[in-house]
Amino acid sequence: MKRILLLMMMCLGMNLLQAQTIDRDVFSLLNLDYPGLEKVKAAHETGDDAQAAAELLTYYRQRTDVSTPDLDTARLTLSKREQQWADEALEHTFYVHDGYQPSFNYGKDINWKYWPVEDNELRWQLHRHKWFTPMGKAYRLTHDEKYAQEWALQYADWVKKNPLVQIPKQLYELQDEAEGEAENVRFAWRPLEASHRLADQINQFILFLPSPHFTPAFLTEFLTNDHRHALHVMDNYSAEGNHLLFEAQRVLYAGAFFPEFKDAPAWRKSGIDILNREIKKQVYPDGGQYELDLHYHPACINIFCKALRMADVNGFRKEFPASYADTIERMIVFYMNLCYPDYTNPCFSDAKRGNLRVEQGYYREWAKLFPDNAQIRYFATGGKEGTAPANLSKGFTDSGFFAFRSGWDKDATVMVIKAGPKGEWHSQPDNGTFELWVHGKNLFPDSGSYVYEGNEEVTRLRNWFRRTASHNTLTLNGQNLENRQSVTRKWQADGEVQCLVTENPGYKDLTHRRTFYFVDNTYFVIVDEAMGNATGTVNLNYQTCDGTVNIDRQALSLTSAFEGDVQVKLQCFAPDGTTMKEEEGWYSVAYRQRTPRTAVSFNTPKTSSETLRYVTVIYPYLSPAQAPDITARLTDGEEVIVTIDGKERRIK
Repeated sequence: MKRILLLMMMCLGMNLLQAQTIDRDVFSLLNLDYPGLEKVKAAHETGDDAQAAAELLTYYRQRTDVSTPDLDTARLTLSKREQQWADEALEHTFYVHDGYQPSFNYGKDINWKYWPVEDNELRWQLHRHKWFTPMGKAYRLTHDEKYAQEWALQYADWVKKNPLVQIPKQLYELQDEAEGEAENVRFAWRPLEASHRLADQINQFILFLPSPHFTPAFLTEFLTNDHRHALHVMDNYSAEGNHLLFEAQRVLYAGAFFPEFKDAPAWRKSGIDILNREIKKQVYPDGGQYELDLHYHPACINIFCKALRMADVNGFRKEFPASYADTIERMIVFYMNLCYPDYTNPCFSDAKRGNLRVEQGYYREWAKLFPDNAQIRYFATGGKEGTAPANLSKGFTDSGFFAFRSGWDKDATVMVIKAGPKGEWHSQPDNGTFELWVHGKNLFPDSGSYVYEGNEEVTRLRNWFRRTASHNTLTLNGQNLENRQSVTRKWQADGEVQCLVTENPGYKDLTHRRTFYFVDNTYFVIVDEAMGNATGTVNLNYQTCDGTVNIDRQALSLTSAFEGDVQVKLQCFAPDGTTMKEEEGWYSVAYRQRTPRTAVSFNTPKTSSETLRYVTVIYPYLSPAQAPDITARLTDGEEVIVTIDGKERRIK
C-alpha cells in the first residue's frame, strides 16, 4: 500500500514539476555581465526567458570556479541514520529534533504549522529542513530520482505555504506567541532558521543540480528564494550571541557561493565585517566565548573556522586579519583544557555532552587550519601524533573557568569549575559550581538544561534545571542568585596543594566565598563561607551522578555504591544547627533526556552577620578499597586540617 501511495505521489509530483513557470524576477537579481552569463543575458534581452533560464542552468552545471569546503561529492557518505531520514521524508515523516523521536508525520499535504508538542525548538527546527541534505546524498549515491523529485516538491511546497511577510523585528526574539500570519512567520522566518536554510541550500544545490527534476524553472525559483533569504537575514540580524555569528557566517557563504547575484559582494562584506567585529566582542582575552557554555563554545569556533575555509577555497582569506585566526586558536586551547580525556565536556549552562567521534572530527578540521599546533594534532589523532598540553591544571580568569587535572589520559582526575562573569542567554545562575570526572566517570555532572522554551510546562522544566539550587553551589533560601559576577581571588595551579579562591556577591548582603583545594592530585577540599548581614537559611547544595548513594544525615556524608570501580565519599563539616536534606535530583546531557540522581542540601539558619563556614571533603577512590574515615576543621588562622584514615594534612 505504501508503495502504491508513493507511486501516486510521484506521478502527482511530476505533473506539478511540469507545471512550473519561470520566475522572471531572478534576471533582475543577477549581474548578467558576470563572466559566463553571456548567453543568459542575450536570451533575456530578446525576451526569451525560458531559453535564458535553460542557459543559466547549463552555466551552473558547468561552473567550476566556485566551491564550498563543506561538501566533497567525490567522497560522499550516508549514515544509516541519514538514510532513514531520507526515506522517511519521502512519506513526509520529517526528522526535526533528537529530543522528539520517533519523528512526526506532517501529512500528505504537508502542514508546516503542525506543532505536536508546544516546545518552540520543535517548531523552529522544522524549518531548518535537516532531512533535505540526506535526501540529496541519497540521490547522488543511488541515482534514484525519487529523492530529487520529492525534494523539489517539498522545497516548492515550503516556499508556497510560508510566504515572507514583514513583521516587527522584535517579534522574532519574543517568547510570547505572535498573532495571525505573524505567528507562522515568527517560526518559519526567524533569522537563525532562515540562515540555516541559506547555508544548507548550497549543499542541496550541488547535490540535486544534475537531476532532470532540477529544471530551469525550478532553478529560477530556487535562486529567487535564496536571494530572499539573504536579504531577510541581513535586514533582521540577531542583536548578539551565537545566533548573530551563525547568521553572519551564512550570509557570507551565500555571497561567496553565488557571486552572480548583484548583491553578493554586499552579502560577503556584511558577513566578514560582523565576524571580524564580533570575534573581538564575544571572545574574552583568555579564549572563552561570552555565553559561557561549553557546547556553544565549539559551535562558535566552527562558525569562525567555516568562514576562514570558505575564504580559503574562494580566494579572499586576506579579508580576515591575522588576529582573527589567532583568536580562534586561543578558543581551541581554551576548549581542550576544559574537556575530559574521553572528549566529553562539562554540561554547564545549556551545554549538551559531546562524544568522541564528533569532537575528534572538530579537532581534525581545526588541525587543517592550524597544522603547526601540536596540541590540536594530539587531540585530532587521539594522541597518536602531536603532544599533549605541557600544563595539567589550567585557569581562565577572564571567563571564569578552571580545571584541576592530574593527567591527560583516561585514568586522570579532572575537576572543572565555573565561576566567572554573568554570561549571556545560555549561561545559568550557577556561579561556583563544578563537575568531577575520575577514571572515566563523571561523579558530579551538572544539571544541564533539558529543554529551552515553549509553553508553561516546557518553561517550568527549563527553570528547574537551570535554577541555582540544582547546581553544586551555595544558595540563600533556595533562591536563584541575584548577582552573577564572580571574582577570582587566587589561582595556584601547581604544587602538592593547588588552590582556587572565587567570590560572588550573589544576594543582597550575602557574599559567597568558595575555596577549592586539590590535594596530592587525589582529593578535594572545599571551604565555603557565607558572609554578610543577610538572614535566612543558607543551603549548600550537592548533586551526584546516578546510581546508589548512601546518605548519613548524622555524619553529613554521602558514600557511593556505584556499579564499577569508581566510588566517592563526600563529607561536610558544617556550622552547628546544620541539617541535611535529600532533594529532588536530575541531570540532563541531551535535549529532553534526563536521569535521576541523588541530591542533597546542607541547611543552616543564618540569624546574624556572623560568617557561616563549611568544609567539604570530596574523596574519590577505586573499589575494592573502602571509603575513608574523614575529619576536617578550620583553624582560627584559616588553615584547614584534614585527616584521612588517621593521616593528618594541614592545608592553607
